Amino acid sequence: MILMESNLRWALYAILISMTFSGLVLEHQVLAEGVKPDEAKQLRDEVREMFYHAFDGYMNNAFPLDELKPLSCQGEDTLGGYALTLIDSLDTLALLGDRERFTSSVEWIGKNLQFNINKTVSVFETTIRVLGGLLSAHLIASDYATGMRIPSYDNELLVLAEDLTRRMLPAFDTPTGIPYGSVNLMYGVDKHESKITSTAGGGTLSLEFGVLSRLTNDPVFEQVAKNAVRGLWARRSSLDLVGAHINVFTGEWTQKDAGIGTSIDSFYEYLLKAYILFGDEEYLYIFQEAYGSAMQYLHKDPWYVEVNMDSGAIVWPVFNSLQAFWPGLQVLAGDVDPAIRTHTAFFSVWKRYGFTPEGFNLATLSVQYGQKSYPLRPELIESTYWLYKATRDPRYLDAGRDFVASLQYGAKCPCGYCHITDVEQHKQEDHLESFFLAETVKYLWLLFDLAVNSDNLVDNGPYKYIFSTEGHLLPLTPQISLAREHCSYFGGYCPRNATKPEQEQESTLSNVYPYHESFSVTGLIKGLCPGLTHAQKYGFSYVSPEKTEREDVNRAKPVITSRSIVLVSDQTVEKRPQVDVEEEEKFTSQPEPIMSISGGSSSDQTGQELTLLESETDDQRLYSS
Repeated sequence: MILMESNLRWALYAILISMTFSGLVLEHQVLAEGVKPDEAKQLRDEVREMFYHAFDGYMNNAFPLDELKPLSCQGEDTLGGYALTLIDSLDTLALLGDRERFTSSVEWIGKNLQFNINKTVSVFETTIRVLGGLLSAHLIASDYATGMRIPSYDNELLVLAEDLTRRMLPAFDTPTGIPYGSVNLMYGVDKHESKITSTAGGGTLSLEFGVLSRLTNDPVFEQVAKNAVRGLWARRSSLDLVGAHINVFTGEWTQKDAGIGTSIDSFYEYLLKAYILFGDEEYLYIFQEAYGSAMQYLHKDPWYVEVNMDSGAIVWPVFNSLQAFWPGLQVLAGDVDPAIRTHTAFFSVWKRYGFTPEGFNLATLSVQYGQKSYPLRPELIESTYWLYKATRDPRYLDAGRDFVASLQYGAKCPCGYCHITDVEQHKQEDHLESFFLAETVKYLWLLFDLAVNSDNLVDNGPYKYIFSTEGHLLPLTPQISLAREHCSYFGGYCPRNATKPEQEQESTLSNVYPYHESFSVTGLIKGLCPGLTHAQKYGFSYVSPEKTEREDVNRAKPVITSRSIVLVSDQTVEKRPQVDVEEEEKFTSQPEPIMSISGGSSSDQTGQELTLLESETDDQRLYSS
C-alpha cells in the first residue's frame, strides 16, 4: 500500500515537473540564438584561455602543492602532496597541442615525483586522478603517432604509475575483494581504517588498473580491480540493484540507497567502458543487467531517483548533480532518446540557477537543503559533448555557450575559477579542484572544437579514445584493446536465430565510436537473449543474503550464505622499505596484497520502513568524478 501511494505521489510530481521545466526549455529555445561556426571558434579559443588562466594560476601560485586557492592565490595539499593538479592536467596540455608545457611537465614529474611517502590517500581519488593522469600522459609521450612524443622520454611516468599502484595493492586484501577506501603509501592499511567504502570507490578502478596490467604485462592489477567489481555485483539485490556503501569484510550493505549519482555513478560507467576498452564480455554482461534494472527502477522519465535496493521504494526524489554523466553513458550504449530527454531536464536546472546545485529536490522544485554548492563539476558538460557528437544538434552548442558564460561571470577569480558555495546567491569559495582542468574545460573545448571540424587528438587522432571518469584519455591501441574480443552481447553467446530484439533501431554508437566492424549494438540494451546466464558463463556463485528474522539481527556470528569469488595469482610485490617500528605497528600486517581471496556474506539486516526524505544529507558519501 505504501509503495502504491509512493508511486501515485511520484506520478503527480512528474506531471508538475514536466509542466514546469518544459516551459523553461521552450522559453530557452525561443530566445536562444544558435551558435554559428565563427562563434564556435571564438568560444573554443575562450575556453582555451580559461584553461590557461587556471593552469598558470596554479603553476605561479600553488605548484608543487596539490591544488590552487584561486581567491587568495595560494596553494594547498589536498590528496597526497605530489603536484596533483599538474598530473591531472597533463593530457589536457597534450590535447591543446602545447608541446612545450607538456614536455616540461612530464620531465619535471619524471625527475621529481616519488610515492615512497608517509601519506594515507584515497584509493579511488588516487586511481582516477594520479594513476590515470600518469598513464594517459605516458601513452601520449611515448607514441610517435600522437604527434606529442617526447624524444628524451624513457617511460618514467609508467615506472611511477606501477610503483604507485603496487603501494595501493594492500587495500585489496579483504575477504570480499572490495578494497578499503584508503591506504598509506608507505605502510599499507592502518589497522583502524574504516571497513566501509562506497560502491563507486570499489568499482571504479578497472580502466586504470587494466591499462597498467597490459602495459607492464603484470595481470595482478587487472585481476584485483575486476575482483572488486565481482565482489560488489555478487552482492546485488534481487532487483539487480547495488547500494551506496558496503562493508568490505562482511559484504553487508551499510547504505541501501540505490541510484546513479553520488557514491555509485562511475560503477555503471566503468562496466561499459571496460568492455569497450578491453573487449571483456563479462563487463558487458554485468552492464546489461545493471543498466536494465536502473532504467526499470530508478528512471522516472526524464529524471532519476534513489530507491531502496531491496524493495524499489523511492527514498530520494532528488536530482543529484553527479547523475548528469548518465546521458553521456547512454550515448555510448546506443540508447540516445532517453539521454536527450534527461539532458534537457538536467540542463533546465542549470538555466534556472546558472549552475547545477549538488541536489535539486524534485518534490519541492527547489535546491535540496544543504546541497546548494557547485564545485565546478564537469558531468553535465560531458554529456553535452557526447550528445552533440552523436546528434550534431546545435542546441548543445547553445548549452555550451551558457556553460562558458556562467563560469566566466560567476566563477572566475583572480588566479583561477572558484567553487560556488550557493548557486542561488553565487557565492564563491577559495578552492579549485584539479578536475576542473582535467575534465570541465576539456569537454568544453572538445565541444566547440568538434563544431568547427578542427583536428584534435581525440576526434581525428590515430586512435579511438575512452575517457576515464576523470576525463583522462585511454586509447584503444592493439596493446590495450583486443579487437578480436569485441563482439556484441547477442552475437557472442546467443544463437543467431535466437536474438529477438523487442524493437529494431539503427545503432547510434557506430556513428560515435566505430571501434570494430563486428561491434554492433542493435538491441544491445533492448532485447531478449535466452542464452547462458552470467553465473553459468563465468562459473562463480553469487552471494545472496538470506532474509533474517528480527530476533536474529543481533546474533553474534554472521550467516554465511555462499562463497565469494576466488582470485589466485602468483604475482608478488616488492618488499616495503625499512620503516620505524612504532609507525609500522599502526598498520595491519600485509607483506603481500591479496593473492587468494575467499569469504562470505553476513545476513541482511531487517530494513526499516522507508519514507520520502527531503532534507537529510549523508556527509560520508564519497565524491565520484
